[in-house]
Amino acid sequence: MNLEIIAPDKKLFKGTVKLVQVPGSKGSFEILKDHAPIISTLEKGRIKIMETDKTEPIFFEINGGVIEVKKNEIIILAK
Repeated sequence: MNLEIIAPDKKLFKGTVKLVQVPGSKGSFEILKDHAPIISTLEKGRIKIMETDKTEPIFFEINGGVIEVKKNEIIILAK
């Protein structure tokens, strides 16, 4: 899956991942390969990313935002 995390002032992350966990407005949820298309608002919290070729997760703190998942392409617009 391809992931891009964009903040108002810069691009925070762009790469290939196997898992993304986000703080959704109705609770935390994970995105795995071939996830159904979704658009959701995000609350303040932590994004967890597992890159395809790494074993240690990467974390980003956000103050909210929006996520769109479609055909293994994930875009997060973060505050």
